[in-house]
Amino acid sequence: MVTNFESGYNLCQLAYPLLKASGNESIVFNSSILSVVAISLSAIYSASKGVINQVTRNMACEWAKDKIQVNVVAPGLITTNHINSLMQDPKIKKRYDDLISQTPILQPGETNEVSSLVAFLCFLAASYITGQVIFVDGGYTASGFSQTTN
Repeated sequence: MVTNFESGYNLCQLAYPLLKASGNESIVFNSSILSVVAISLSAIYSASKGVINQVTRNMACEWAKDKIQVNVVAPGLITTNHINSLMQDPKIKKRYDDLISQTPILQPGETNEVSSLVAFLCFLAASYITGQVIFVDGGYTASGFSQTTN
């Protein structure tokens, strides 16, 4: 909870006076599809990401009067060096492949697909978007993720 939630929340509280003074700012938290999907052995991680989703909604409503937009990006399976290193374990690779097979796009995302959304949410073009949890998951959460509880 400290790493995944409290650090970002506390930073926002400290930065609030500066954000308010600047007149039009954006906060973008990082969550995960695991904030809405149950996968074994991820309860605490999932809970910490779910808290981020709800705090985003609350902060968005509370800080909108100060022209501060607050959103959260919730990635699914994204290709990273860490994920690539985990693929050495056959059990993890099988689980990963199973999850990809349940993703409508049938492939993992790339880091630039997440960072592009974060950048967009910081542009003035996105100034009317606030309080949103936006999934970057190839359609995984939209598909109903019916087989993810194992």
